[in-house]
Amino acid sequence: MVILQKVALVFTIIGAINWGLIGFFDFNLVASIFGDMTTLARIIYAIVGIAGIINIGLLIQDIDMH
Repeated sequence: MVILQKVALVFTIIGAINWGLIGFFDFNLVASIFGDMTTLARIIYAIVGIAGIINIGLLIQDIDMH
């Protein structure tokens, strides 16, 4: 499970960087690399979304530890 959470964290960071680029520079890195809402781009967005959901578990674990 630790490996899955680390992989999910990497994808979440990638998503956060992409959102930062969109917010600061109006530049969508995923769309630039894979095309605007192509099937591959949608898969990347879905993976980032699933990774975010997995990371909710990390947040809950951290809250439970305190």
